[in-house]
Amino acid sequence: MKTFTMALFSALAIALILPVTSAFAATPGFSNLYFNGMIVRTVVPPAAFPNQGLDNFYKVTNGAPGQLGIASVAPGSLDYHGGHWKVFTVTFNMGITPVLLTSEQGVLSAENAGVVAVTRNSAADFLCPIQP
Repeated sequence: MKTFTMALFSALAIALILPVTSAFAATPGFSNLYFNGMIVRTVVPPAAFPNQGLDNFYKVTNGAPGQLGIASVAPGSLDYHGGHWKVFTVTFNMGITPVLLTSEQGVLSAENAGVVAVTRNSAADFLCPIQP
């Protein structure tokens, strides 16, 4: 009986500890991106969140070395919604040498000049707040 009680206690302890341990293992990460020509820090959640994108985010697929993602807004911007990003994929057109894009205006100017193609990618929308 004592062995059975000890085994039951051990099983219950393990069942209670495993979820707590995995929760502590899921810590946020940190990254950088461009906003209006400056590099800003972001907090990357440890898990995917269902998200409806509100603010434009540009992911450059074949950019110049050092290219980061590009945010259209950040804390302090009138329309910043806490990092609920609506993703657009930016691809430099064939025969164009990639340049560093560091702002939404830079992306839109490059698109208008025929340098890049910008495509909405709603399946990639994500949540990732910018640190003020």
